[in-house]
Amino acid sequence: MSTTHNADSRYAVASQEDRSAPRSKISIPASLRPSGSKGFQTALNDLSLSGFSAMSINRLHPGTVVWLTMPGIESLQAQVVWWENGMVGCAFNHLLSPIIHDNILARWRGDGTYRLSE
Repeated sequence: MSTTHNADSRYAVASQEDRSAPRSKISIPASLRPSGSKGFQTALNDLSLSGFSAMSINRLHPGTVVWLTMPGIESLQAQVVWWENGMVGCAFNHLLSPIIHDNILARWRGDGTYRLSE
């Protein structure tokens, strides 16, 4: 077993279990595309520097690579950590920049309404 895989696994678990990065409750329309599959529309429920949770009627298995696309932001690669009752939790492959994170939160209200920058 490679040490890279072990490090990736530890990161994925830590990113979901370590709550030192605050999770902001938010509703953002997005699309989620599992690697090798067709994407589908979803809504983010929360966002942190290390990951997100979103609605997913389709069962996604832990370890599945996904691409998250939100309006105005390039696609972000993540890995599924858990799926339960139509919700999926994913860890970003690379931590989200605090500037991008704050920009997303500043542009979206909790009701899913997008605000233009002033």
